[in-house]
Amino acid sequence: MRGISLQFFVPEGEKHDGELMYEWLLEKAKKLGIPGGSAFRAVAGYGRHGVLHEQTFFELAGELPVEVIFITSSQLADEFLEQLTREGLNLFYAKTEADFGVLGQS
Repeated sequence: MRGISLQFFVPEGEKHDGELMYEWLLEKAKKLGIPGGSAFRAVAGYGRHGVLHEQTFFELAGELPVEVIFITSSQLADEFLEQLTREGLNLFYAKTEADFGVLGQS
């Protein structure tokens, strides 16, 4: 199948409407009908401000990046991005074409 890989990168402690941003994104996507999504916490990273954050004892909680990824149709990806734009969110995202499927199904 062909579709879209839609990825967002957010600080783990960032919130929207009182909820962690990565959880909020997953819930909004689910309500829109996107069939699945996952969030992955990084062990190190830096963003547009150039500050490197690493998982160490002294690292402040909430600063490491979380990747939130969805594999979906082009239509649902566009609808989701439009919805997030209406919310006025400032999010970095990547949208790429993807081939996907399930192995082992008879």
